[in-house]
Amino acid sequence: MSASTQGDLNRIKNEIVDSFDEELELQMEEERIEDFISEGMSEPTIDRRLYFRDLFKLQHELVRLQDWVQYKKLKVVVLFEGRDSAGKGGAIKRVTQRLNPRVCRVVALPAPTERERTQWYFQRYVQNLPSAGEMVLFDRSWYNRSGVERVMGFCTQDELEEFFRSVPEFERMLVRSGIILLKYWFSITDEEQEFRFRMRINDPLKQWKLSPMDLQSRVHWEAYTRAKEDMLERTHIPEAPWWVVQAVDKKKARLNMIAHLLSQIPYETVPKQEIELPARVRNADYIRHPVPPEMYVPDLY
Repeated sequence: MSASTQGDLNRIKNEIVDSFDEELELQMEEERIEDFISEGMSEPTIDRRLYFRDLFKLQHELVRLQDWVQYKKLKVVVLFEGRDSAGKGGAIKRVTQRLNPRVCRVVALPAPTERERTQWYFQRYVQNLPSAGEMVLFDRSWYNRSGVERVMGFCTQDELEEFFRSVPEFERMLVRSGIILLKYWFSITDEEQEFRFRMRINDPLKQWKLSPMDLQSRVHWEAYTRAKEDMLERTHIPEAPWWVVQAVDKKKARLNMIAHLLSQIPYETVPKQEIELPARVRNADYIRHPVPPEMYVPDLY
């Protein structure tokens, strides 16, 4: 093997490793909390090597699914709900990590404005629904009304009852219009949420994740439990059922959720034309001008 060929192979290998490092960086960031955990307190979890092996396989299938959604002009909506710190954000990151953001986008709406509060409740969510060939992941959704708004008194009892009357018909309408709607509830225990909150409190890089509303969710744990049970009972419909993800173990939760998502949308390999890199056009009259040294970012590494 020539030195040139070996060099090309090394570059390809380094590129593949670099793409894997993206997931490793996310994982290493999460495992910083181990610095705060006493020996013997951490829960047993899936083998690290097995986790990465299966995650990369599932992400490869997600790319195939994305291609199929685009090819068949499908419209996919996935709702991620659950208690604060249940792992919704981490799961969403793993779903979108290797996908095209023009095809798969995340919607995480802030609190409604004064104007939005006067609109039809579903209106600001409707404008974020997918067009043909798109997947939209809602990091919290219209179910805010049956959760935080209900528990914290941000809606009236009449508004809550109207929501429960409307949401099944709203979701049936979405499904009839051709939207594939999947709803996931990430479930954790009281003890696990307290543990994760304490980790965030003691981690300067994660304290921003704790809002005053998050802290109040600890006070109102039982009220949120009752609200969740009522929500699941009244909005679990055949056209758009709820799927509960056991999320105390984050790694298993991600793998299980992604595998389930893939099983819910039949997809095939999309026929693709072979890609050929065109030759670069070179013009004799073009001279590349040097970049002034002061414009370069300093080489600190």
